[in-house]
This record gives sequence, C-alpha cells and structure tokens, in this order.
Amino acid sequence: MNVKKIFDLSGKVILLTGAAGNLGTQYARGLTEAGADVVLADIDYSKCKKIQLSLEKKFKRNLMSVELDLRDRKSIIKNVKLVQKKFGKIDVLINNAAIQGNHKLRTTKFEDFPLSYWNDAISVNLTGVFLLCQEVGKIMVKQKNGNIINISSTYGVIAPDQRIYGASGQNSSAFYASTKSALINLTRYLASYWNRKGIRVNTLSPGGVENNQDPKFIKKYSEKTMIGRMAQKDEYIGALIFLCSDASSYMTGSNLIIDGGWTAW
Repeated sequence: MNVKKIFDLSGKVILLTGAAGNLGTQYARGLTEAGADVVLADIDYSKCKKIQLSLEKKFKRNLMSVELDLRDRKSIIKNVKLVQKKFGKIDVLINNAAIQGNHKLRTTKFEDFPLSYWNDAISVNLTGVFLLCQEVGKIMVKQKNGNIINISSTYGVIAPDQRIYGASGQNSSAFYASTKSALINLTRYLASYWNRKGIRVNTLSPGGVENNQDPKFIKKYSEKTMIGRMAQKDEYIGALIFLCSDASSYMTGSNLIIDGGWTAW
C-alpha cells in the first residue's frame, strides 16, 4: 500500500456544489491542493470564477466554474452536460449547497414560519440533491465508477439544543434539520440502489464552525463539545479528502460525523 497514493486526488474530476460558500471555498482549496480538477458550482457564478482563477494560479490545476441553480432542473441538466463535455467524466459529486436562512428566519417561531421559505429550502437542500444525483448517477453508471458525498450536519443526526441559541440568530430551522436528516437516508438508499455498480455514496456530517458569532453563543456551543470549542473553517478538509479518495474505497452507505464529540456524550 502506498499511503500517499491512496489520498492523492490527481486526475479526479470533482463536482462541488455550494462552492462559493464559507465551507465550499475551503473544500475547493483543499481538493485542488490534493490534485483534483474541481468544478465550482454555485448560483453565485462571479464568486466561483474568482475562486477558480485564484486556485488555478496557485496550484496549476484545471478548474471550471458553472452557474448552477438547484431549484431548476434545466440548469442541473445543462451544467452536468457542460462538465461531461469538458472533462469526459465525473468521478466525484459533492452535494454541499444548502439554504440555512437569514437571521430573521432563524429566529422566527416554528408556528409562524412561512411555508414559502420551507418549500424553497426543500427545493434546494433535498430536491436539488435528488435531481443532481439522478443526472450525475447516469454518468457514473456508464463509467461503472463513481463517488457521491452528501454534506449533512450534526443536526441531521440529533435535534438542535435550543438552550444555547437565545437571540443569537444562529438557530437551526426546522427545514434545515429535516433536509439534513433526509440526506443521510438518501445516502443509504443510493448506496444500496447502486450496490455492485462501482458507485459509492457516503455522508459527511460536520458540526458548527466558528465564524464571528456572538461570544456568548460560541461559549455555550463549545461547552457542548468534548474538544471544548467550535470547528475552524478548514478542519473538515481532511475528512472530505478521505471520502473523495481511494483511502475510503471500502466505505459506502455511511455517515462520517466530525463534530468535536458533540454527538458522542
């Protein structure tokens, strides 16, 4: 066994949704540094393009940016075809894009939460993943090889502890917990559906990331973890590289939880 080789992503084409987001930007950098040709997919195309140019200059890799709207099936079909045309394959799909909600919505009472926003979040966080897995899955079945990683959350595994939030604006909405939980079982379903076809499907469930939140919230959150702090924004890159690489070749249908021990008490 060559340890360096099994973690090497050289030659792998990775389609990453939500690439312009806080964690998506970190994932793009880590995957590119590990040797992958990353497709940066997001509704914010201009930001993806800036990230692409910066990473290409730094790591001398072949990247691509696409304007992807997960609410629009035509956008999904169109962009998957563009990626296929440019690279001739898709080795890894990372379903990272998700709606979390703004401060106002995060602090809105469940009883008053607007149905329109619930439906919008479902269309991105769950239906969009379903549609993208359909389109990329067709390619992976023909390739007889593929790897899908769904990004869930600890709040797809357990309920958010409402006691730590207050008026912090960091509250986890019902739609977020519901869609992230659904992704975990969609992972299991697809892993089972595509068994023996060379396609692996796994979930990565990160915990909370420190990002200039209210100090009181950070303290309360940190006390819930075994490590005693929130994650730094680059601390999930290693886990994602593991899932994308041959190092996880015997892993499918699983949920990798990286949360500082939050769910292990």
